[in-house]
Amino acid sequence: MKFCAIVVLFIVLAINGCDCKIVQFIFGDSLSDVGNNKNLPRSLATANLPFYGIDFGNGLPNGRFTNGRTVSDIIGDKIGLPRPVAFLDPTMNEDVILENGVNYASGGGGILNETGGYFIQRFSLWKQIELFQGTQDVVVAKIGKKEADKFFQDARYVVALGSNDFINNYLMPVYSDSWKYNDQTFVDYLMETLESQLKMLHSLGARKLMVFGLGPMGCIPLQRALSLDGNCQNKASNLAKKFNKAATTMLLDLEAKLPNASYRFGEAYDLVNDIITNPKKYGFDNSDSPCCSFYRIRPALTCIPASTLCKDRSKYVFWDEYHPTDKANELVANILIKRFDFMRSDDGTSHAPSPAPAISPSPDTN
Repeated sequence: MKFCAIVVLFIVLAINGCDCKIVQFIFGDSLSDVGNNKNLPRSLATANLPFYGIDFGNGLPNGRFTNGRTVSDIIGDKIGLPRPVAFLDPTMNEDVILENGVNYASGGGGILNETGGYFIQRFSLWKQIELFQGTQDVVVAKIGKKEADKFFQDARYVVALGSNDFINNYLMPVYSDSWKYNDQTFVDYLMETLESQLKMLHSLGARKLMVFGLGPMGCIPLQRALSLDGNCQNKASNLAKKFNKAATTMLLDLEAKLPNASYRFGEAYDLVNDIITNPKKYGFDNSDSPCCSFYRIRPALTCIPASTLCKDRSKYVFWDEYHPTDKANELVANILIKRFDFMRSDDGTSHAPSPAPAISPSPDTN
């Protein structure tokens, strides 16, 4: 009798296969990192100290380079997808992968392997893809190749890198890329590399994929602080436009060539530029300096316990010298959701499991 029950169980499993969820796999930099760099012991690009994460969960640092949620967090919540767990999270295992997906994003990472070298430890996009291949091996061992192929082809993919390739590579004279290339040839180099990476992801099952575009990089607080007059640095922002234009063309071409590919370019440059130019239109008071800074010393580079915080974080576009606040991330996420409904895993009726955080008063850091 027990033998018959086991046989029936195996037959049911063979017929039904894996009842797998649709999950996300996220590849990115500090704008999407949810804890990988936190677990890289020698990385100089971390968000391990207060006041990072002050408006997320228990308010303690969680590896996100902002006060609250990332754009990817918000998009996933609102289109009915579970939040992927950081690849280096101690809880990571086969069941977590099948239930939540994986986030490989790493602060300081870029499309190019050489980008962000002075951070010592970070995952470039090539490294993140290599880690994804390891994830696939684990899932195949768990549920078999046929079901694993379906799981990975049904999943949603986000690729969100590129800004570090400029800010922490091409625009810094310490990197050889800054003098080996000019603006156009460097963008061409990025596109050739990114195209190879997206083809690799397609060969590994990525069918529904969004590439995030770059915002006006020359207007982040760091770039303003490094300018002579405190204004946006047009060179950096113009490079972002070049990147966005080239990536749009490349993705259209790839989608036409690769079987069953639904590849989209998620550009929000104009929105972010308008937020920075007309902050009060969107409910902000400040769009040119960070909420978390080290008194009057600029650039502060990172947020630390000795930093001073703005009185109302919901009124600032930028959290630190590089990264937007939760409120700004939500505006960007909402516009991308409207433009790209194809990433949705439900019937369009899902709501975010975690609404925008209630911003508590900043602690007295003086």
